[in-house]
Amino acid sequence: MADRGVVVDHSTIHRWVLKFAPELDKRVRPHLGLTNDSWRVDETYIKVKGEWKYLYRAVDSMGNTLDFMLSAKRDGKAAARFFRKVLKAEHTQTPRVITVDKNAAYPVAMDKLKSNETIAEDIELRQIKYLSNIIEQDHRNIKRIVKPMTGFKSFNSTRRTLSGIEAMNMIRKGQVKGISKGNGLSQAKFVEEIFGVGA
Repeated sequence: MADRGVVVDHSTIHRWVLKFAPELDKRVRPHLGLTNDSWRVDETYIKVKGEWKYLYRAVDSMGNTLDFMLSAKRDGKAAARFFRKVLKAEHTQTPRVITVDKNAAYPVAMDKLKSNETIAEDIELRQIKYLSNIIEQDHRNIKRIVKPMTGFKSFNSTRRTLSGIEAMNMIRKGQVKGISKGNGLSQAKFVEEIFGVGA
């Protein structure tokens, strides 16, 4: 903005993020390519108002983002809620196998979902730490963007901001149909098109 001679306060940018980040996430989703049936699920920590909250994230075996969810708690209920959210996403398919770390909440969540027939009995839950390397690497991309921020002041603003960061991450990965990874020009053009604006 400064290069264009426009003076904008940081609070204005913040308001834009809160307004447009969730909208970006919503508009990107119908254009995402189908992910595969091998899931990697993990959670990372995000500080909100001085307290740690939990960002649940899932990628497939190729590193494509399945979905994400900010949660105040890290327990079986939160994990089950996250699994249900991923299953509802239009660009995901029913998992063949779900790889997680040793967090005891995941088997509890899986048992709950299998008991109420949300997922099939034959879906395998693997608690193998080294197979989670793909998602732990992917966490770093999100943390790299979040780290320079001055901190989140509310749960809702954190959730909204992260939805935009995650949506841009999916675009950059090349998950949008017809847009290749690393092609910044076509990625920018795609964002222009889904919002109906020119650069």
